[in-house]
Amino acid sequence: MEYKRTPSRVLFLVLAYSFLVFVAIACLVPLWHVLMGSVSDPAELNTTRGLILWIKGKMDVNAYRAIAGYKRLWMGYRNTILYILAQCVITGVLTIMAGYVFSRKRFYYRNGFIMIITFSMLINGGMIPTYMVMRSLHLLDTPFALLLPSALSVFNILLMRTSMEGISDALEDAARIDGAGEFVIMFKIILPLCKATFAVVMLFTVVGKWNEYMPALLYLPTKSELYPLQMILRDILISGTNNISTPDAASNSVSLYQKSIEYATIIVSTLPILCIYPFVQKYFVTGVTIGAVKS
Repeated sequence: MEYKRTPSRVLFLVLAYSFLVFVAIACLVPLWHVLMGSVSDPAELNTTRGLILWIKGKMDVNAYRAIAGYKRLWMGYRNTILYILAQCVITGVLTIMAGYVFSRKRFYYRNGFIMIITFSMLINGGMIPTYMVMRSLHLLDTPFALLLPSALSVFNILLMRTSMEGISDALEDAARIDGAGEFVIMFKIILPLCKATFAVVMLFTVVGKWNEYMPALLYLPTKSELYPLQMILRDILISGTNNISTPDAASNSVSLYQKSIEYATIIVSTLPILCIYPFVQKYFVTGVTIGAVKS
């Protein structure tokens, strides 16, 4: 569909693109500031105030060398990757099953159940009751405390339900005539047609689990070896870099490279998500808008 280039539409496009450029700059400038700070001369960096838009002094990559030898950082990387893989399997299977059930018109009282679970998006138990539940189930200091509370999201269920509702019932009827059961229909007939929405659910799951640190802070009080990457990053930013071996053996080396190491750690912990997102971005718009327009 082509739109006429009326003055009002031109004004709208100018304002829309200007706003998007502003948002892009607001998102990129902090990351660029941290990147430039991580490779700046530490002495110059410690005396600089405000935004860093270019490398200060001579380029120095010793902060990256320091964190490359910090074993706890790579332990956090390993734990986070394992948590993401486990969470994607658990969340993916449960979301597909819940979305399939709620999308079937033959499921009695489905609207009532949807109202109940949607209500949980507005009101939940809160942090303290959830902690008490985890303690009562003896899940503290175990990986399950990080996986089970976020195993299922109502928002993801509604996304999958809306996507599956748009699939013709004729496909399901034809599969049943051929002898297919519920699981075959769900995973081999319906799911392949909803791969864009499923990719969005997985994207939300990966990004959410990658940035998650509060559950580890609450539910892993003594098991620091189970900490995800963001908890290691939090410890570095809050507790300092005293446990990291700096490239200089001098006594003031730790304080000299502290800010550089903090910046470099942020870049290292952010880089994987920045590399993954472009490959799933093509599914994002399609996945979240499926069902928004009805024929």
